[in-house]
Amino acid sequence: MPKRFIRSYKYAQDGIKYALQSQRNMWIHSIMAFAVLTAAVSLRISILEWLIVIILISLVFAFELINTAMEEVVNMLKPEPHPLAALAKNASAAAVLVVSGGAAIAGLIIFLPKIINL
Repeated sequence: MPKRFIRSYKYAQDGIKYALQSQRNMWIHSIMAFAVLTAAVSLRISILEWLIVIILISLVFAFELINTAMEEVVNMLKPEPHPLAALAKNASAAAVLVVSGGAAIAGLIIFLPKIINL
């Protein structure tokens, strides 16, 4: 493998590691993802449902990582409280909330009928 690819993979791995170490919500998303994947295996969801679940889990993690990056950049540029800095952080956190909420609703649509029919 080219050295650049290996180096870029390491940088990405460092970003995930940092988010897991510093962001409580990243742990919450990880626990929820594990629970959803366990339920998906147990309830034998369809291939299409698997694709939806994997895409939504990936989106939640990606948005949380983007939120972490946004917060760190804002903290670096504006360490003291500022209304615009707060607005940027809040909007970034809201994006995670929107994706997480959509994933939760999709999860209910996929899993609730299967749970009811047990």
